[in-house]
Amino acid sequence: MNDLVTRARSWIEGDPDPMTRAELQALIEKSDVSELELRMDTVLSFGTAGIRGEVGAGPGRMNRAVVIRTTHGLAHYIGSTDKPVIVGFDARPMSRQFAEDAAGVLAGAGIQVLFFPDVTPTPLVAFAAKHLGAAAAIVVTASHNPRADNGYKVYGADATQIASPVDEIIQRAIEEAAPANEIPRLSEVFFGTTSLVQPVPETILDSYWAEVSAMRSRAIGSDLRMVYTPIHGCGRDTLFEVMSRAGHNEVLAVAEQAEPDGTFPTVSFPNPEEPGALDLALDLARRVDADGVIANDPDADRLAAVVPDRGGWRPLSGNEVGILLADYLLSHDPDPGRAIVASSVVSSPMLGPLAASYGATRAVTLTGFKWIVKAGLTLEAEGKGRFIFGYEEALGYTVGSVVRDKDGISAALILTDLMADLDDDGRSIVDRLHALWQEHGLWVSAQKSIMRPGLEGVRSLRDAVERLADDPPDSVSGHQVTAITDYRKDADQRPPWLGAQTLLELTLGEIGRILIRPSGTEPKLKVYVDLSEPRGPAPDEQHRLLTIRASGLGEEIAGSLGV
Repeated sequence: MNDLVTRARSWIEGDPDPMTRAELQALIEKSDVSELELRMDTVLSFGTAGIRGEVGAGPGRMNRAVVIRTTHGLAHYIGSTDKPVIVGFDARPMSRQFAEDAAGVLAGAGIQVLFFPDVTPTPLVAFAAKHLGAAAAIVVTASHNPRADNGYKVYGADATQIASPVDEIIQRAIEEAAPANEIPRLSEVFFGTTSLVQPVPETILDSYWAEVSAMRSRAIGSDLRMVYTPIHGCGRDTLFEVMSRAGHNEVLAVAEQAEPDGTFPTVSFPNPEEPGALDLALDLARRVDADGVIANDPDADRLAAVVPDRGGWRPLSGNEVGILLADYLLSHDPDPGRAIVASSVVSSPMLGPLAASYGATRAVTLTGFKWIVKAGLTLEAEGKGRFIFGYEEALGYTVGSVVRDKDGISAALILTDLMADLDDDGRSIVDRLHALWQEHGLWVSAQKSIMRPGLEGVRSLRDAVERLADDPPDSVSGHQVTAITDYRKDADQRPPWLGAQTLLELTLGEIGRILIRPSGTEPKLKVYVDLSEPRGPAPDEQHRLLTIRASGLGEEIAGSLGV
């Protein structure tokens, strides 16, 4: 206890924020050992996704002191440069303050900063990093995490998410940093106190639009009535501007969720994949007889979609949107045989036969958009073609390399273009999905997650995967396991974007596969099941039944893990 209190008092001395100093001091005075241990012993560590965690006092929480020391580490890595660093932030309560602290540290190190003066979609910050040739970019955002969280995301000089070993270099610099209040930092830099910190050019959205519109095959707009929700996030103004320029003028925002509000008053969890998150959007869609619902997560880098079908509303899975967008882009590409598409290893295998039907190159990557973009751009640089699309099943899509990360704004535009094209021909997006199933097999995906909180929980989940790898089943629900791939091994025989990972794949012959992997960021293990069979005369009912089978396989594997 004495050591814990000593470390907490030392942190207080170095914390420039009176609110978090008082918060930590109150825990000391209450002798709240368990809470102090959470704050002082669980230190937020910088990784390829930056840092993310609950807002509060101490090194185990997101706060101004952590942001200042993290930015010092980034500035140390960048070193002397004449290139700017782009800074943006979302609508969460502390995001602007964190962003201004980051800009102040960079300016204190003599580094030029270009910042977005108001809340901004993460994809627009990533685009600015590429377009303006930045040394790096920082986005203060916790994306679709719970309302209590915040985060700090970094793009490198190539405008992609940083990858190893850069994260390790920055983390070492953070560990060696002085207390936060000893790090040189200029104050109130968003108010013009230094010429080193300036707003991004006002033309940045024009430049983004120019590149996005160049990816379109549809030259006109539509009168489709689309309901849109940013779920209290940053996407509304940018999406509405892009849709207006494209000629899609009947986009209606969900009024209760339209304004940026990082307290997320209408949802318990601001993730469009979560049950209930789109209820208000669906209520509005029914009232106005909408042609579709589109939703971004709070930092607008993901896209969810729901479409009318047989008198009701049908959510499109991330895999379904990914396949539909890939097919649309490939079908309108002037030379699809030179096209490159990519998806994460846990996304639907259906992209394989789809890409092959166009003669396109398909890459399979580790989870994470840094790998999807790395694969596309590397293959493009090697002369293998042009990178036109990448996706992951968790609602992430990138149209070409306009943004070298997932982008829910451009994906929403291209999906609306697709729906408009189909509508012009008297068809629906579900009709197109059925046609693709006819051509490439009916594919379904199901997931099962196992949560085990704490460090012991994380270790138990990794141990479970290792036990399964050492003693895999011969069959699952009567389906023979025909091959086993352990992605911890033989990474040198795979492309660099499909390197070593704690991931096990059980192949079930031609009917599909099962993937088992612990999450890299949460105390969670995920089981992914993908099954396929030839499309029959009643595809929707067939899809429902096959999904039930896939869920059953996931439950069986999860139950066999002993956790």
